[in-house]
Amino acid sequence: MKEQNSFNNKLITEDNNSRIVDIIAYCIMPTHIHLILKQLKSKGISIFMSLISNSYAKYFNLKYKRKGPLWEREFQNVLVSSDEQLLHLSRYIHLNPTTAFLTKNPYDWRFSSYKEFLEEEHEEKICNFKDVLDINPKSYKEFVEDRISYQRDLAKIKSLILE
Repeated sequence: MKEQNSFNNKLITEDNNSRIVDIIAYCIMPTHIHLILKQLKSKGISIFMSLISNSYAKYFNLKYKRKGPLWEREFQNVLVSSDEQLLHLSRYIHLNPTTAFLTKNPYDWRFSSYKEFLEEEHEEKICNFKDVLDINPKSYKEFVEDRISYQRDLAKIKSLILE
């Protein structure tokens, strides 16, 4: 567990002395990644996203002897302006694997922070959401899982809309 925390701290520091972001929630999908980040330093999110994108692309491209970008598009950011928006955004992110039919239950997707939100003592803690979200694990589980079919329906409708 200490190794994981050490890695996490190095990953999100600019100069190994000060953190540039806190990870609030995440979900890694096959073609993209969802993150809720709290910026702690000026340009912290941009620096962090550059580090993540570039280092993983280098690793993946070396491993599979390929070239080029891995993700579908450049990262997009949205300013979260209320606690309610933050809560709904976390649910959207945690439901992404179920919406894509990669799993029936978001708890079974191992590449997300959903388990951290539900378990007080999660072994591989990456997120730091306690100071921005007051989560009751039982209530949050209901809040998320009650919307599985609704979010799938929205995804179907979204796929029918022409941009």
